[in-house]
Amino acid sequence: MIIIKNAKQIEGIKKSSLLAAQTLKYLSGFIKPGVTTQKLNDLAHQYILDHGATPAPLNYGGFPKSICTSVNDVVCHGIPSPKHILKEGDIINLDITTILDGYYGDTSATFPVGKISPPTAKLLKVTQESLYLSIKSLKPGKYLNDCVGAVIEPFVQKHGYSVVRDLGGHGVGLKFHEDPFVFHFDTGRRDVLLKSGMIFTIEPMINNSPNHQIKIDSHDGWTVSTRDGSLSAQFEHTILITNSGAKILTQS
Repeated sequence: MIIIKNAKQIEGIKKSSLLAAQTLKYLSGFIKPGVTTQKLNDLAHQYILDHGATPAPLNYGGFPKSICTSVNDVVCHGIPSPKHILKEGDIINLDITTILDGYYGDTSATFPVGKISPPTAKLLKVTQESLYLSIKSLKPGKYLNDCVGAVIEPFVQKHGYSVVRDLGGHGVGLKFHEDPFVFHFDTGRRDVLLKSGMIFTIEPMINNSPNHQIKIDSHDGWTVSTRDGSLSAQFEHTILITNSGAKILTQS
């Protein structure tokens, strides 16, 4: 069931989303070779607590950390570790979700670690562009797939990339994950009509390969990686459908 948020709920979700964006921006200043993913987790945890909120991922379904740190071929749900030291040329996605006064805000971005290769920089650029192209097309009265999957998939495929199909965006705000599920590939279906007051994430996960297949780490049960070892990038915003279009809530 898709929840249409009222004015009070929208205001609360806006505040939590802003904090998530501010946390992401704060962490970006610490990304460099030699830093551990655990250090980034600890910085985020304290920053979120200091601003009167709690990190949504911590203990969610048994997830052991406060943020997700997904490096190189890790698509999402990477678990921070003191043993994982960032090195020159890596890319890292930081996924932040905050709970502020009971409301959720969710955002992520993929960052270069030091200097990265031109092909890798292109992957990040195209992935981020695909997100904004999708957001630009959102409008009440249109269908979700026409604005997301049908926009993102052909755009990234032109560059030889693929869209991860087994994971997607989601409604958010009153809970961590709500309806609708947001597919980033073209499903060909028109089953979710956009209405003012809907809030959901768009978070394309794009592999630097025509192969969209993934695998889940059998030891930790969380870490999702590309099956062929190719790099993967992701950018995410929490979006509000307005009377005339869409508003990005996770911008600092």
